[in-house]
Amino acid sequence: MQIYNTLTNRKEDFKPIHKGKVMMYVCGPTVYNYIHIGNARSAVAFDTVRRYLEYRGYEVTYVSNFTDVDDKIIKASNETNVEVHELTDNFINAFYEDTDALNIKRATYNPKVTENMEDIINFVTDLINKGYAYVVDGNVFYKTRKFKNYGELSGQSINDLEQGASERITSEEQAKKADPLDFVLWKKAKPNEISWDSPWGKGRPGWHIECSVMATKYLADTIDIHAGGIDLEFPHHENEIAQSETKTDQKFANYWMHNGFVTIGKENEKMSKSLGNFITVHDLLKKVDPQVIRFFMSTTHYRRPIQYTEENLADAKTNLEKLITAYRNLDYRLNDAGKVESSEEKKAFEKLINQYVEAMDDDFNVQNAMSSLYEMAKLMNIYAQKDQIDHEVGQFMVNEFEKLIGVIGIKIPKKELLDSEIEAMIEKRNQARADKNYELSDEIRDSLKQQGIILEDTAQGTRWRRD
Repeated sequence: MQIYNTLTNRKEDFKPIHKGKVMMYVCGPTVYNYIHIGNARSAVAFDTVRRYLEYRGYEVTYVSNFTDVDDKIIKASNETNVEVHELTDNFINAFYEDTDALNIKRATYNPKVTENMEDIINFVTDLINKGYAYVVDGNVFYKTRKFKNYGELSGQSINDLEQGASERITSEEQAKKADPLDFVLWKKAKPNEISWDSPWGKGRPGWHIECSVMATKYLADTIDIHAGGIDLEFPHHENEIAQSETKTDQKFANYWMHNGFVTIGKENEKMSKSLGNFITVHDLLKKVDPQVIRFFMSTTHYRRPIQYTEENLADAKTNLEKLITAYRNLDYRLNDAGKVESSEEKKAFEKLINQYVEAMDDDFNVQNAMSSLYEMAKLMNIYAQKDQIDHEVGQFMVNEFEKLIGVIGIKIPKKELLDSEIEAMIEKRNQARADKNYELSDEIRDSLKQQGIILEDTAQGTRWRRD
């Protein structure tokens, strides 16, 4: 398996620190509003990466933070007259509702900034003690030029990076810095502003410090994968590397992954709250099947931009329906499948599975993997139309297809069997038992059980009930 590493700008063989296990950190949302589909892109992209790693047998510890205190949150709190904790809790709950609907697996840990304040203060203290940070009027700043590898991730010279270092701090705070490149670790509280006690006075963390603290606390000093949107590469991730490696004297992350933007309309303008051109997932879910949204967002390679248009969303709906229909066609034919001596179809299907894996092993190339899924669907449709099909082969196809489409986050809705269909399958099972074809008999029983139908063999015949 290879991953494109932003740090080296090339694909590299994936070698986790611990065999069979992956430590993965993904930068989470600032919770002052509903997430828009640009925010959801990162969550969907790296959920797909996580699902594929798990499909390949890795145990993934997945951490994604909630920024639940910063300037934007405080501003929203003041504007709505809602306490900061109440505001952020509301939007954290909304985040879970929206991401659950998109079938995004919940993180192993979703730490909040406000619940890790002691660790953040201790982390900043260590940076001061090491001579890499300094205090000015209750603010703490990091000495950027002292970190020799600064700019390596974004591939820029340190002298060209002054603009980004000021992100998410005020002009007043900027004026207090010894060097324009220095970034804030701890911000002095303003009057009537939410704050925490610290050795430097009341205040709250800067934006960048939180991810370094939570990644190292919940995972390790060196992690396998750190991921997020391409807009976080500089300064956020650059600053994370500097402060983390200063603190631990170890490499922070072995692989850096960044997803592309969501653009909107024919102009391909980046979707963002600051531009006011965003569509929230919360609103879109009221109009569009969540599975269609998920399919639309997870079937473009994570490093490429996604163009959001009504037409592209409609195309995703059509393509998803084709895949689900192919699955259901063959799944239905299993009701009357028997034993047919033929292995050609299974071999053809296995070849497509290998092609799918080969594509995903190549930096999670989901677009090439989708080509294999469409070919599988075509093969399933052709097989389902045969006069006779082999139950074992058909079951293999639907099971494997369900796993592979599950990697991109799609759950195929189960179609409830009609009573007449159940009775027909029981009759076929009875005949198989009379013919002493116990293998087929067991397959039919197990197939019904998977669909929530429980069989009870009695002296008066076979009874059934829905589980």
